[in-house]
Amino acid sequence: MRVAVVIPAYQEAATLRGIVQRTLAHFAAVYVVDDGSTDGTAATVADLPVHLLRHAQNEGKAASLWDGFAAALAAGAELVVTLDGDGQHAPEDIARMVAAARLHPDRIVIAARLRDRRAAPRARRMGNAIADFSLSWAAGHPIVDSQSGQRAYPAAVLRKLLRDDTLRRARAARFVLESEILIAAAAHGFKTAAIPIATVYWPAGRRSHFRPFRDAGHIVRMVARRLLARGLNPRGLWRYATERPLIVRNDGAAGDLPIENVAGPVSRHG
Repeated sequence: MRVAVVIPAYQEAATLRGIVQRTLAHFAAVYVVDDGSTDGTAATVADLPVHLLRHAQNEGKAASLWDGFAAALAAGAELVVTLDGDGQHAPEDIARMVAAARLHPDRIVIAARLRDRRAAPRARRMGNAIADFSLSWAAGHPIVDSQSGQRAYPAAVLRKLLRDDTLRRARAARFVLESEILIAAAAHGFKTAAIPIATVYWPAGRRSHFRPFRDAGHIVRMVARRLLARGLNPRGLWRYATERPLIVRNDGAAGDLPIENVAGPVSRHG
């Protein structure tokens, strides 16, 4: 399987080089998308064997992902893995994601922050739980950690999504794309699977680029629009309530495990 890793980066000069070096230790095809950074982000990896894409100005995470997807697919990638450049995602977890993708080629694999969840602020955990519920409802199946940016996308689903006119508009919506992808992918028959990873949160780290009121508001409106278009999708709500999420065990084997069996304080709905 030809694996490409896409890393969107904005003002990540302090952390990006280490993340890229750790990724290159396992995978050769790494695409860094510098989203108009002004802190020298691109310069920190310019001497490394990566595909460096640059935006002249900040366009948002959605645009960076979109361009990274397109470049990776054009080069023949069969699986595209995304992770952030701020150090919250461990490149060492990618191998487990690839193993899960091999077992479930019709699934988007999410690296779900199911371990050490109390490391994140309570408000953020609550917000993620609400997002999991609403996106699972709209997508019609239980999604674990819908807000994790560390994912593995089969090339087949990305090719379909890159032709989706609605998602093309989401390219300019910054943080909406990652949420809307899960709903659009489900409409094409691609559900999600999850592998459990550690929750990493540094109170002293750089301020998140996600703006709760503005960006969460955009996501809420997108989900509401999708639900209204499907008559509130009662079948999707039923499936969310009755299906178990697919969790891939730490040893790389797959199983439809009850989410309570995953290490860490995990609720029924992730």
